[in-house]
Amino acid sequence: MGMMNMDSMQAMMKTMMPAAGDAASTRDFKAADMKMMHDMAVPYTGNPDVDFRTKMIPHHQGAIDMAKVALGHAKDDTSKALAAQIIKDQEREIAEMREWLAKNAPK
Repeated sequence: MGMMNMDSMQAMMKTMMPAAGDAASTRDFKAADMKMMHDMAVPYTGNPDVDFRTKMIPHHQGAIDMAKVALGHAKDDTSKALAAQIIKDQEREIAEMREWLAKNAPK
């Protein structure tokens, strides 16, 4: 897996920034994306087990936040059902990762 170059990173960030013509759902999805990217910016420890969980917790929270946006804006019942299931599953997985970190991460 290669590193992202600066142009690619800037292009990605531009797509996440709010724009005047964005639909309400797009604004909400972009806000969830920006929060997730910010929250994932934690330093690495060199311990792959800790780093994996530390990065995945905000990633999963981002999925929850996006699923909540979907619940608030989606019209399709299958989209809403999927969003509800994602919230349930990701909340459980976050709790499991936090429990593992509490027991195993260096203090």
